Amino acid sequence: MISSVLPTYSRAPLSFVSGAGSWLTEADGRRFLDLGAGIAVNALGHAHPKLVEALTAQAGALWHTSNLYQIPQQQALADKLVDATFADTVFFTNSGTESCELAVKMARKYFYDKGQPERVDIITFDGSFHGRSSAGIAAAGSEKMTKGFGPLLPGFVHLPFGDHDALTAAINENTCAIMVEPVQGEGGIRPLPDVCLKGLRDLCDEHGILMILDEVQCGVGRTGKLFAHEWAGITPDIMMVAKGIGGGFPLGAVLATENAASGMTAGTHGSTYGGNPLGCAVGCAVMDIVTDPEFLAEVNRKASLLRQKLEGLIASHPDVFESVRGTGLMLGLKCKVAPGDFVAAGYAQEVITVPAADNVVRLLPPLTITDDEIAEAVARLDRTAASL
Repeated sequence: MISSVLPTYSRAPLSFVSGAGSWLTEADGRRFLDLGAGIAVNALGHAHPKLVEALTAQAGALWHTSNLYQIPQQQALADKLVDATFADTVFFTNSGTESCELAVKMARKYFYDKGQPERVDIITFDGSFHGRSSAGIAAAGSEKMTKGFGPLLPGFVHLPFGDHDALTAAINENTCAIMVEPVQGEGGIRPLPDVCLKGLRDLCDEHGILMILDEVQCGVGRTGKLFAHEWAGITPDIMMVAKGIGGGFPLGAVLATENAASGMTAGTHGSTYGGNPLGCAVGCAVMDIVTDPEFLAEVNRKASLLRQKLEGLIASHPDVFESVRGTGLMLGLKCKVAPGDFVAAGYAQEVITVPAADNVVRLLPPLTITDDEIAEAVARLDRTAASL
């Protein structure tokens, strides 16, 4: 008999009832050190006082009016994002998946309005993840996500990760954009080297096509910059954002230049809940914290500390680990054991990690994790590895 909750998840036997900072409390009272942060969502940890304050104040005033009217909180958050990034304009969504849908529409509409309706193809890369909507799974193209869900949305060209020759050969008169994650998350914490990101930007400029960055997982301070592409010194035309921007509240956005967004006029896109007062009030509080240079400097310092300790962990367990990879507080342990086995073994040590492709276990702690918590995290990971 099917469960009342559609059984599309393979859930761990854990039920968390409260959280504070980097810690989650299970129904039986056990306290787990959270190195997953809701898959990079709880960027400021659990129950951050500034976020609780913003949400509570807004909840007592107004929850929803719809985008038929002006929403002051939405305008405030859009202004903060425009001031802090390359973008000239922002559309608010509820998730990264919805952000992907708009990014695809925006790129195609741009060329349609330029009198080039044939330019619909978007180049993507193996190992990518852009959500689970029809456009998202078609963009990623992996059998795991697409099998049984045909016919797939056409117009995506899938290329091997890091194959420069294939990329150059793939661009033609039907290409409208290249879409890429600066750091692949689900794909196994695979950063795109700065030189490659610069090369992609140059290629887009050379061929007059748009650059779409998916920073749903790697954005909002996760890599030690507000957005990961800043390390390469480039800017995209369109960028997908979600996860950390709401600090745990469902919130996403598409950021774009005025040029790239020129086709999106009144009536071309919409959302019932996107940019609602509750989400945007929390998003404003998140932005006020993560745009502080001192906060980002601390993320970088703590990232170096964690990576240093992880190198020692790997040296201590050569039968379990191969290497550590990633950037900032978006790190992956390349394993010689099944990632799912490591994650499950971690539950016995009361530590939360997240599996990924390419035999990688993801470490995505809250950006607010303390030095003492980093030391405790590595100790728990050490015990987990020893148990295997």
